[in-house]
Amino acid sequence: MFQLLLTIFLSFQLINYNYSDDKNHQSLKSEITRYENFSLPDVNGKVHSLEDFKNSKAIVIMFIATQCPVSNEYNSRMVNLYNDYSGKGIAFIGINSNKQESVEEIKEHSRKNEFKFTVLKDRNNVIADKFEATVTPEIFVLNQNYELLYHGRIDNSHRIEEVKSQDLRRALDEILAGKGVTVKSTKAVGCTIKRVEK
Repeated sequence: MFQLLLTIFLSFQLINYNYSDDKNHQSLKSEITRYENFSLPDVNGKVHSLEDFKNSKAIVIMFIATQCPVSNEYNSRMVNLYNDYSGKGIAFIGINSNKQESVEEIKEHSRKNEFKFTVLKDRNNVIADKFEATVTPEIFVLNQNYELLYHGRIDNSHRIEEVKSQDLRRALDEILAGKGVTVKSTKAVGCTIKRVEK
């Protein structure tokens, strides 16, 4: 078992997409409770702003990747979340902040995985820095005033057969029911966002 885990870990290192379960990432995060409006281009060059989604009951911002194996395990789950909640007034925005993943690659990835939600390219990881996002996938749920309602993981395991806690779904259900989010923060685990050095 140890040898299998070691092999997986080394494989991820070789493709420069290691898991991030580093407590230092979490401790470095400030207590941001409200975010500012921002604008980013989608894969077709059209610019979208956070305020475009202000009439939504909640805005789900998902930091995602094309190459990260953990993020890719969630592709179908993100599609299902969009299908289940977009008709109920929940907006979904994907953001790719990885420096090495091109717009064309993101566009093809979105097409192949049948993403119906908007995917934006965050060049120079400006928005990832503002949100202090560190991994993919990592979720931020905001209200109409861009106040943080939930931050963390989609669920408890990238292996779908091991999922026991549907954290994002629970938060969205509570928001739609007019309740406060019971669990406001969970620990996102995935591949580190590959940033431009500044």
